[in-house]
Amino acid sequence: MKNSLSILFYLRRSKVPENEKAPIYMRITVNGRRVDLATHQFIEAERWDSQHGCIKGTKEDARTINTSLDNKRSHVLKIFTQLETTGKTITAEIIRNHFLGKMINRHSLVEVFKLYNKQLAAKVGQGYAKGTLTKYTATCNKVEGFIRFQFKRSDVFLDELDYQFITNYDLYLRSELSNVQNTVSKSISFLKKIIHYSIYNGWLDKDPFTSFRCPYKDPERDFLTEDELDKMQNKEIEINRLSIVRDMYVFSCFTGLPFSDIEKMTPGDISIGIDGGKWIVYNRTKTGNRAPIPLLPIPLGIIEKYKNYQVNVSKGRLLPVYSNQKINAYLKELADICKIDKELTFHTARHTFATTVTLTNGVPIETVSKMLGHTSIKTTQIYSKVVDRKVSDDMKVLKERMANKQPSKSSKVVGM
Repeated sequence: MKNSLSILFYLRRSKVPENEKAPIYMRITVNGRRVDLATHQFIEAERWDSQHGCIKGTKEDARTINTSLDNKRSHVLKIFTQLETTGKTITAEIIRNHFLGKMINRHSLVEVFKLYNKQLAAKVGQGYAKGTLTKYTATCNKVEGFIRFQFKRSDVFLDELDYQFITNYDLYLRSELSNVQNTVSKSISFLKKIIHYSIYNGWLDKDPFTSFRCPYKDPERDFLTEDELDKMQNKEIEINRLSIVRDMYVFSCFTGLPFSDIEKMTPGDISIGIDGGKWIVYNRTKTGNRAPIPLLPIPLGIIEKYKNYQVNVSKGRLLPVYSNQKINAYLKELADICKIDKELTFHTARHTFATTVTLTNGVPIETVSKMLGHTSIKTTQIYSKVVDRKVSDDMKVLKERMANKQPSKSSKVVGM
């Protein structure tokens, strides 16, 4: 249905004392419904041309006021055209609010970001990890810093966002914060999530960053080789806290479980699987995906070792764990003791499970993806590239060995 618009200027004569100027009003009518606005202009009744909606004559005040009325008419027509172009609902009230600058649902970026984070905080532990909230909070702080840096303001309205905003934000992350490519890519992806959230709620008409691209580069996935894993398992460690951390790390290497899930494990998470053996079947904290993991002899031995450990019994845990901050420091000590020249994190343990323990030993990638609790097999394929690299490295060693051998007579090609 095509919208109809009418703009009328009239003189409000009622309740105006005789010989005093009357106020001029603007009436906006859309599809039969109307609203009246004061123009804050006044004129004597006898000088008003009601037929044409303007002041008679060519006096200076007449020209000035008539020009002001024409500008108001043009402003209303511009608002009407913009609303029609974007396909929005148009009413006389909406046009009035736009005209007066009282835009309905005009939200600002930081305001919406903080609202989203508040809702996310309520979901932590219910399908969302605390680390996810931390990342969104950090990105919100970066956006606030950028707005202060770029605009000398504390916030910007959503309808002010455009392609230049994101390109300037990208530059800010790289030049002012010295963020690397993948950090920039992640930060922008979190910001885009807020933009889409705003669009879904009807606070923004369209994504201003549609044409912007900031690709994520697959990082080098560090993991322990079979020799390094054996070295860690067989190392005699007399310091109790490091011995516990070593066992937790090895447990992760043979189950693929991240630290956030290991620290929440209870004996009740162990069940009998389809093969009659013991399995861990749980929903990943990060994705909520079901992850069924048959327990190999090594993690079973670790569970048995700590079955009667006092801290586990008192807190109902499956395994003893330290705080995340302590774990990172202890893993650094562990790497030094085991003479492993790599940064040990529970991410590298999870990568070790995907590569050294499973894929390298012929476990199908679909099975590995299921045990890791990945949402998409594409995520798991990152590890298969690592395995391909290992195959390539091993073949290079073989080629070198063969090249160093003297070729036998039987291997010579017979001439044509």
